[in-house]
Amino acid sequence: MNSQIPTPRQFLEGASLGTRVVVRYRISDGLTDALGDLVAISDTDCTVRTRRAAVVIPLALVVAAKPVPPAPARRATRTVP
Repeated sequence: MNSQIPTPRQFLEGASLGTRVVVRYRISDGLTDALGDLVAISDTDCTVRTRRAAVVIPLALVVAAKPVPPAPARRATRTVP
C-alpha cells in the first residue's frame, strides 16, 4: 500500500472552506496554533476564523494542519436560586 500523507499545505489547499481546522505555524518566539473555520485559501496564505478574530497565516510558516471536530455546544447559563 502506497498512500502518502498530504503535507499541511496540501491538506489546506484541498480542504473545503468552512472546515474546522487547527493550524500550527511559526512566530518569532516559536510556534502557535489557530483553531477555527478555514474561510480563505490562496497561493500564499490561509485565513482561519477563530473565536476572537480572523487570522491570516502565510503558508510558508505552516508546520502542521489537520481537521478537528465541531466545537462543543456552549453550556447553559446557571441561575442561582
